[in-house]
Amino acid sequence: MKIIVTAGAIIKDAAGRILLQRRSDYGNWGLPGGGMVPGEAAEETMKREVLEETGLDVLKSDFYAVYSGERMQYTYPDGNEVVFVMFLFHAEVNLEGKLDQDGQTLLFQDEARESLQLKFIDLQDIDLEQISSVQRVVFEDLRKNTISILRT
Repeated sequence: MKIIVTAGAIIKDAAGRILLQRRSDYGNWGLPGGGMVPGEAAEETMKREVLEETGLDVLKSDFYAVYSGERMQYTYPDGNEVVFVMFLFHAEVNLEGKLDQDGQTLLFQDEARESLQLKFIDLQDIDLEQISSVQRVVFEDLRKNTISILRT
């Protein structure tokens, strides 16, 4: 089993809704983010991945938590088994002129087509069954307002 270190962002709009990304690799929804490259700091990974997947520049970020342990095990549709160590940050971005007329959909298509859809959704309206299994716990913690740096 391979360990993958990732970093992602909790990005909220002015209404407090969270930006969710429906990913092309497994079809579920989750937070924008991705794998760290050698020599990169977690915050750099988050900023790079947010830009690649959403077209948004992170203006400011604050460390939120790191998730690791059994709950971070994942099996991809191709059978590849991994364990994630996930660093998460609250990130501020400028959304001016970047949303569709519905006020929820981010107007961006990434070159690698990792993002099938980018949409701001109210935390209470997020269907946890549609969230990537390894990120579900993040949304449960956000709903409960759980505060601790290390989550296992």
